[in-house]
Amino acid sequence: MAEQMAVSREQQQATELAFKQRKLGYRVKKSRVSYAMLAPYFILFFLFTVLPVVISIAFSFTYFNMLEPPTFVGWKNYIKLFLEDDIFLISLKNTLIFAVITGPISYILCLLFAWIINEFSGKLRAFLTLIFYAPSICGNAYMVWNLILTGDRYGYLNGILLKLGIIDEAVLWMKTEKYVLPVLIVVQLWLSLGTGFLSFIAGLQTVDKSLYEAAALDGVKNRWQELWYVTLPSMKPQLMFGAVMQITQSFAVADISIQLAGNPSVNYAGATVVTHLLDYGSGGRMEMGYASAIATVLFLLMIGTNKLVQRVLRRVGQ
Repeated sequence: MAEQMAVSREQQQATELAFKQRKLGYRVKKSRVSYAMLAPYFILFFLFTVLPVVISIAFSFTYFNMLEPPTFVGWKNYIKLFLEDDIFLISLKNTLIFAVITGPISYILCLLFAWIINEFSGKLRAFLTLIFYAPSICGNAYMVWNLILTGDRYGYLNGILLKLGIIDEAVLWMKTEKYVLPVLIVVQLWLSLGTGFLSFIAGLQTVDKSLYEAAALDGVKNRWQELWYVTLPSMKPQLMFGAVMQITQSFAVADISIQLAGNPSVNYAGATVVTHLLDYGSGGRMEMGYASAIATVLFLLMIGTNKLVQRVLRRVGQ
């Protein structure tokens, strides 16, 4: 009987300890040093990322012109956005086209080039990485493309096409509606080998080489099978980071359109959600409530796409 009571008491104590360990306060107290070291980053992240997002969502239900206190208007901004604002619908269509085309293509290109470059060693790999990464950090990239796309016969693209006899007269590339969006997509792809590309290079360096030997014993026969069953599953964190970066870049296109096509572009052919947001938020309008509604829609699009990509990446290697 005494032994049974002792066992029962130990089980009760174990249950109480397990329940106590599940409490947030106990975990914080136990790992207080770790939380103290994380606190500076968390505070900055909360103040400059989480809090602005929450405030922007709150402002999206108000009329706010920066001069008067915000006035609650309910769903009025969103109703106007989808039912009355034709320019927003055009910019939303352009943004979705950008995202659907440049997002997957740039992601695959980043992974493919990183995989190829990783086969080289030493200085050659570093040099090739710099060559592919350079366009994304080049401050004069838009100036180069402006020279290429100049609408007279002295523009590089017009000059080459005239010399080859493909066209008879110079084309106003960024002033002709049907050319604006395709050209912007090409430029976006050229600039897309950025931070995500570097993360793939780093991820490929961390793959354990012994896994390839084990995979060969298990029946993996070629490099493509190695890539799918060994390499990609071993670098899932980098794959997710690269996906987030490419999603952000593809949905947040603005500078390319403004620098090459102008704002507004001809018949809004190069308008995006972000350029429309800048028009209302930082232009002469200063309609911050309406701009916040545009930003909230863009935020929800990014979150939804991110969740979809996460589900797809979970199937890598299966």
